[in-house]
Amino acid sequence: MYSLDVNFLNDRPEYRPQTTTGPRAAKQQRSMGTMTPLIAGVAVGLLLPLAVGGLWFFIQQQTAKLQEEDNRLTAELGQLQQEEQQLASINQQITQINSETAALTGVFNQIKPWSALLQDIRERTPVGVQIKAIQQTEAAAPAPAAATPAPGAAAGQPATANVPTVKLELSGTARTFDDVNYFLLTLQRSPFFKNNETQLLSSSLVNNPTQLETPENQRQTSAQISYELPKVVEYRISTSLTDAQASELLRELDRKGAVGLVTRIRSLQQKGAIQQ
Repeated sequence: MYSLDVNFLNDRPEYRPQTTTGPRAAKQQRSMGTMTPLIAGVAVGLLLPLAVGGLWFFIQQQTAKLQEEDNRLTAELGQLQQEEQQLASINQQITQINSETAALTGVFNQIKPWSALLQDIRERTPVGVQIKAIQQTEAAAPAPAAATPAPGAAAGQPATANVPTVKLELSGTARTFDDVNYFLLTLQRSPFFKNNETQLLSSSLVNNPTQLETPENQRQTSAQISYELPKVVEYRISTSLTDAQASELLRELDRKGAVGLVTRIRSLQQKGAIQQ
């Protein structure tokens, strides 16, 4: 029921398997443990130059790329600087043209034609009033501390604060003081004159300067007859032209017959040189 398995080869020395528990095995293990740091040091000594060489090669490649990028950006910067100089030159030319255009349009916009002014005065003169003289004077306007353009004015349009104030003095005669007062009121309503600067300087009752002429065939019969004309009121009225620009008075200028100026201003408005 039981079987024995006996191997007598284990008792013979030549067939006995070697074990690692002897002194020789221990010596071999000690030798391998001593060689391990040496092998590690050699590996590190080999890997370190390779790593340094790889890093140096990578840095050289990156430096070349950055140098190439720097050259490209420097070339673009030079081109942009040239374009900036050209743009500055163009802007300077545009500014000069706008200044010249604004000066030209400002001249047209400040014109108050005498034909329109006289027509307006003629229409506002009552029947009993006669105008003998109109005298024009100019007074320099005070310079403002800071020139401020009017709202809605075109860019580059010159300010009108330094334009001399044009004053007019009307003198003549009227039948009555009421006629003089009515004439003064009608002038104050005119869009061409300043309401607060239109005032009566003087008015006085004087002899009528009109001379009567008697026909030749009636001189003998009328020698003993004397004629005395009614006295008249001699007046002086002072006024100033309005500061409103011609573009603001187009309707009145057109009604007064200043067709040429109205046409020029409307043409400048269509081109955008004067704001509507």
